Amino acid sequence: MDRGQTSLEPQAKGPCVIAPVRAVLRLRRRVCVLRKRRLLQLGTEPDTGTGALGSSGSSGALRADLDQPKFFTFDSLTELSSRTPRKKRRRRSRVVLYPETSRKYRPRTERQSRAQRCLLLLVAIVGFQVLNAIENLDDNAQRYDLDGLEKALRRSVFGQPAAVGRIMALLRDYLATHVHSHPLLLALHGPSGVGKSHVGRLLARHFQAVLEDGALVLQYHARHHCPELRPVQDCRKELAQRVADVVAQAEAEEKTPLLVLDEAELLPPALLDELHGLLQPQRSHHFHNAIYVLLSGAGGVEITQFVLRNASRMLPPHLHSAGNTQTEEELHSSLRELLAREHPLWNTAAIVPFLLLDKPDVVNCFREEMAGEGFFPEQALAEQLAEQLSYYQVAGHEFAITGCKQVVAKVNLLQHKPAKAEP
Repeated sequence: MDRGQTSLEPQAKGPCVIAPVRAVLRLRRRVCVLRKRRLLQLGTEPDTGTGALGSSGSSGALRADLDQPKFFTFDSLTELSSRTPRKKRRRRSRVVLYPETSRKYRPRTERQSRAQRCLLLLVAIVGFQVLNAIENLDDNAQRYDLDGLEKALRRSVFGQPAAVGRIMALLRDYLATHVHSHPLLLALHGPSGVGKSHVGRLLARHFQAVLEDGALVLQYHARHHCPELRPVQDCRKELAQRVADVVAQAEAEEKTPLLVLDEAELLPPALLDELHGLLQPQRSHHFHNAIYVLLSGAGGVEITQFVLRNASRMLPPHLHSAGNTQTEEELHSSLRELLAREHPLWNTAAIVPFLLLDKPDVVNCFREEMAGEGFFPEQALAEQLAEQLSYYQVAGHEFAITGCKQVVAKVNLLQHKPAKAEP
């Protein structure tokens, strides 16, 4: 028995006191052993000294520590935390913004890149140019008053809504800008009396008004300017010179001229060759900014036969519907094939066919002519005059054979009609 036990036994006064004391001592020894094992596991062995003396001294110190009168002790939380091993924290990989030799700090104010400023300036310049181009397009289209031209054509040209719509669409697309790569060639084809020459006169009158210069509108009639007795080469030189003068003046004034050639089917092949040469892209750029309108009766027979053959599936001309679109495309393709065999000029032209006029359209022609001559446009009188003309009667339609060709002569007869004698 060790010294600690002998010192405690005389103080015991009965078996009821000795047993708890022994239990407390055993617990204390157990705690000391566990503490020593923990220290050995951590690699912190107690100072052992040298030789047998060191070992005896260490055992004596340990025994003295065990014989201390303290029954049970607890280490503080700070001591336990310092003794317990800590897990090594993994260092997070961070993005190295600067070299190791330089200072590691973010600048207080970020400097704006010069490239970003240049990009913003470029975007502003491009946006301004686009806006300026759009405004120029609007200004150039407004100069020619195409809305007023369309109203005039639809009010004065009867029975040709599809032809008027196609003409206006081509003019709007071409006159949207002043710079072009090729001229615009409109070829108006149809039988006699359907309104081709009337449209040519309306176009010339309108462009003379909006351009404020009659010299920029050239009207050329085959029978008048190049009769049969005149040499063809002289006609060709004269036509080339007149066209060159008109386009040169229009280029100086930054305007688009209009050249109307009536009765184009009577033009000699040499003049057609000259016109074809004026439309070529290798010509000077001021020849590209011009509108040519050819009024021709070529293909009139084919148009008449086509209308009579398809009268059963054609609606009245004043009604717009999708059903007439396929019929019009068939007519365009067949007419282009026919004209291309005569001269290559028609391959570059925008062909606009004029169809036969129905009887109500002829009545409207009479009323307009009567109003222009100073007569009251009475409906009954106009219908009476329209009955005097000849018609194709097919599938419930009455198509005038000569169109409105004889309207002027019939109305002129009203001026020479003797007045009724009063009773």
